[in-house]
Amino acid sequence: MSTKHAKAAEKFLQDGKMAAWYNETLWMVRVKRDKMSKEVPEWEELRNKACELKLYSNSHLEELLIEFEKNATANGAIVHWAKDADEYCAIVYDILNEHNVHHFIKSKSMLAEECGLNPFLMERGIDVVESDLGERILQLMHEAPSHIVMPAIHIKREQVGELFEKEMGTEKGNFDPTYLTHAARKNLRHLFLNAEAAMTGANFAVASTGDIVVCTNEGNADMGTSYPKLNIAAFGIEKIVPDLESLGVFTRLLARSATGQPVTTYTSQYRRPREGGEYHIIIVDNGRSEILSKTDHIKTLNCIRCGACMNTCPVYRRSGGYSYTYFIPGPIGINLGMAHDPEKYYDNLSACSLCISCSDVCPVKVDLAEQIYKWRQDLDGLGKASAGKKIMSGGMKFLMDRPALFNAALWVAPVVNGLPRFMKYNDFDAWGKGRELPTFAKESFNEMWKKNEVQGKEDSNE
Repeated sequence: MSTKHAKAAEKFLQDGKMAAWYNETLWMVRVKRDKMSKEVPEWEELRNKACELKLYSNSHLEELLIEFEKNATANGAIVHWAKDADEYCAIVYDILNEHNVHHFIKSKSMLAEECGLNPFLMERGIDVVESDLGERILQLMHEAPSHIVMPAIHIKREQVGELFEKEMGTEKGNFDPTYLTHAARKNLRHLFLNAEAAMTGANFAVASTGDIVVCTNEGNADMGTSYPKLNIAAFGIEKIVPDLESLGVFTRLLARSATGQPVTTYTSQYRRPREGGEYHIIIVDNGRSEILSKTDHIKTLNCIRCGACMNTCPVYRRSGGYSYTYFIPGPIGINLGMAHDPEKYYDNLSACSLCISCSDVCPVKVDLAEQIYKWRQDLDGLGKASAGKKIMSGGMKFLMDRPALFNAALWVAPVVNGLPRFMKYNDFDAWGKGRELPTFAKESFNEMWKKNEVQGKEDSNE
């Protein structure tokens, strides 16, 4: 197996203070999620219902998406279909080019990130501005998101202060969060008011009404779509939900799972174009329908992108978002990467301890860790299994299948305690990097058991 993740994680851990802060910050969000979930008596019932609704929606995609298109068109929207990233980017560009748009503002969209929309448009002369504060910071730093909900969680406020000083002319050395927020707001307001078109992603798309639902904490999606007459929304086909009653189940779970809030500050539903304007909706596949053919991995499409699996994952919290090669990190990113291109993203499979915590916190019950385990079983068939691990596994099986040999190995094991350090910790012992071997007991459990069994019989005969 590739060591790309391990090497990237090792680089992340070189800054011990930053690594500790990252771990603690993400765990704090997990704790907030737990507190919120315990305040809802029907929490598990909601999770079960959400899982059932997702499985229903994803097994009835054709009829629900056609229903959505029918209702959205009746509302005055113009609906487009994109089979892949290229078509999605081309559709957005054609809409903007047709309206001679040069200044384009958008709210956070992982679909746009997935399909490479921003660089595609910028290469064609369109100025794209991210309006989510975290995304805006990363755009100015020319970095990608490290988390799907808190994209700039890895950036400290001191760094933001230096960035804004350079880009916005803020006070030197002032990294007070309130001051920086006001500076960003002032800078973005000018960009909002001069945008010729705006775009949002979608947290949910409601089939029965043709509504696009966008959940934010900053109101940037609402601000962006309030001024220009041309608005665009895009969503992956798995975002469809049957009706408003179903939507209520998901909105009760989303923010509590993502950030430990009862609900996002803004939950906005977009239905019609502005008076005298145009509203375009793009429905995107980009490999999602193919996941339906993977029986063991269908639940991957349940994901509502809350990020709870990342906040709880001990590997993600200790290795950072940039240690993964797929653009979405953490447990859900491992599974999505494998579903899209296993030969390209197989290296991420090593970034999992199989603790199952991700599966336990997922609001829509995606069996994340169980799926990772199944993907690992496919590595040998892909020709990507680690030769060293195969040899070790074969050796352990040979040993375990032969009780006499196994017990002999246990008897000899304490010899390791006295070996020189260089013999125990070297390039052949990856596990030993950062860990200490336990001291082997002089007496094995089997020997203790037999001795006590004999002693017990002697005692009973007295």
